[in-house]
Amino acid sequence: MTGALSGRRVLLVEDEMLVAWLLQDMLADLGCAVVGPAARVNQALAIIAAEQVDLAVLDINLNGQTSYAIADALTARGVPFVFSTGYAKDRLAEDYRAFPVLQKPFHESELGRALETLLEPEPSSVGSRRECAAEAPH
Repeated sequence: MTGALSGRRVLLVEDEMLVAWLLQDMLADLGCAVVGPAARVNQALAIIAAEQVDLAVLDINLNGQTSYAIADALTARGVPFVFSTGYAKDRLAEDYRAFPVLQKPFHESELGRALETLLEPEPSSVGSRRECAAEAPH
């Protein structure tokens, strides 16, 4: 599974240190170069502004703050991401439900598949998902 992910710079946003360490190990095993981890929204936004990032894994709840501002910043830069959460997908804000979600706990193979899917060409690009979300009936 490391072929498509080998050397990809993956921003990791996770506020639980044990989970962050586990995810760092998973990402390294998949061949990724981990950027971060960031535990707070402002920390992640600073990394996005300063570093080149290919993909991202975003915990939704960061000590009571959502990571939606981070998702918006990544979307604006064309960086695909996956949400990582213990919440059900229907608990996400409606505008973000079209983005991929990994339900915690997940295995390394699931993380790898999710990240590889992000690298696939249209229609799974970030822009297409955002457009689909905007067009979906409410």
